[in-house]
Amino acid sequence: MTLSLTPYVTLAGQAREAIQFYEKVLEAKVLGIMTYADMPGTPAEMKDLIANAAIQVGESSLMLSDTPEPSIQEGKKVTICITSDDAEKSKRIFADLAEGGHINMPLEETSFSPAFGDVTDKFGVTFQIYTESK
Repeated sequence: MTLSLTPYVTLAGQAREAIQFYEKVLEAKVLGIMTYADMPGTPAEMKDLIANAAIQVGESSLMLSDTPEPSIQEGKKVTICITSDDAEKSKRIFADLAEGGHINMPLEETSFSPAFGDVTDKFGVTFQIYTESK
């Protein structure tokens, strides 16, 4: 079983621009980009926005996305993405982080993960729990 932490940056429609900037400034390599057009039921005005992107910066990775909201709630620009390859472990971690905190998006199966959710812990730190597909 593997577990890793990745910073996750959420921007208001500027993720693509940020990726290009990090490619130039940090010599980042794009590992993958998924737009909202790749997800079922996306409204036309959101199709060009980035739903999820991963870049490699040296030995580290950074994930980015656009929010369809015009502004981003303070404390939500950077979250920590916990990646697991075990859905049961993801459920346990999610439940433990939610205790005394706030569930922003319930942990559930999505089109890109068998178990994905978003939770803010009792200290105000926001985590995305992402389970890799096997």
